[in-house]
Amino acid sequence: MAAGGRDYHLHTSLCGHAVGEMEEYLAAAERAGLTEVGFSDHLPQYFLPPDQRNPGLGMGEEELPRYVEKVLRLREAAAPVRLKLGAEADYVPGHEEALARILDRYPFDYVLGSVHYIDGWGFDNPALIDGYSRRDIGRLYEQYFSLLQAAARTGLFDVMAHPDLIKKFGYRPAGDITPLYEVTARIFAEAGVCVEVNTAGLRVPARELYPAPGFLAACRRRGVPVTLGSDAHRPDQVGLGLADALRLVRDSGFGEIASFSGRKMELVKI
Repeated sequence: MAAGGRDYHLHTSLCGHAVGEMEEYLAAAERAGLTEVGFSDHLPQYFLPPDQRNPGLGMGEEELPRYVEKVLRLREAAAPVRLKLGAEADYVPGHEEALARILDRYPFDYVLGSVHYIDGWGFDNPALIDGYSRRDIGRLYEQYFSLLQAAARTGLFDVMAHPDLIKKFGYRPAGDITPLYEVTARIFAEAGVCVEVNTAGLRVPARELYPAPGFLAACRRRGVPVTLGSDAHRPDQVGLGLADALRLVRDSGFGEIASFSGRKMELVKI
């Protein structure tokens, strides 16, 4: 897979809804022929009071420093796969300062920004899927993309993860959403963030990479860089679907993908 062999979206058992230890993910990355990977477990739910945080949806406060320490230790070990320290952070309006304080404490190489909640509803949680039946899908897409745009504008994130996650369960609006893609791509470009091509969409009812081809094409026209991620929640998902992602990236006109160190981006030819 050469320069395209990067997977910046790996979870571990620490996030509460994945399985496997870091060493297992690294071994899987080596078997898959990847050259660079990054762990990006979910940060503690800083936007909720401590007694309301769900240990199945993110690290505990006490786990975060241990997570960082272990990634840094593994990164120093001689290995054929380069390792980056990342994190996935939810964007929840009104809690930007709390998130900034967490991010400033640790030497992350990159931070994935994601939107998983609309007015407190975890729309990508299978246990809460019935919420779609009570909402207008077109309006829901508008709300989601508005949050995604606001997240990019905060300056807190390097990469916008699975940027059309709202399609996860296959609910699609009746109208043309190209204008949402175009506006969002423009805001991504202005904010200086990357867009993640995430293969998890192939493993859910949407049966499509995140983002949709039309969205990725809009990002390309605006000069928004790309990263790649499998969103692995098990070691056997490391690198899964990256060949499809790389094909879409190339077909969309990209000749480079982004690599990060110390929250500084470098573009690598593919």
